[in-house]
Amino acid sequence: MLRKFIHILFLPCSKATMLMEKRNAKAISQKEDWQLSMHLRICKWCRAYEEKLKILDDILKRKRSQKENTEINDSDIQDVKNKVLEKLNL
Repeated sequence: MLRKFIHILFLPCSKATMLMEKRNAKAISQKEDWQLSMHLRICKWCRAYEEKLKILDDILKRKRSQKENTEINDSDIQDVKNKVLEKLNL
């Protein structure tokens, strides 16, 4: 009950995940950063999502730096999927 109230008061999960994506692309406001940090303290699912997002971002950055050609093809997508599965030990 308390967790549901806190989710409503601070930030719903849908907004938290959107802010995580936004933060990867550009800076977020101080208020958004505070709300997101409060949400991440109480929501284990969003913390897990943030970890997966970091893994994917690192993989894509490395892939982009390895190639001058930034075109993404099917084999690149499959490589990313395989690396994510390896990191998650699935």
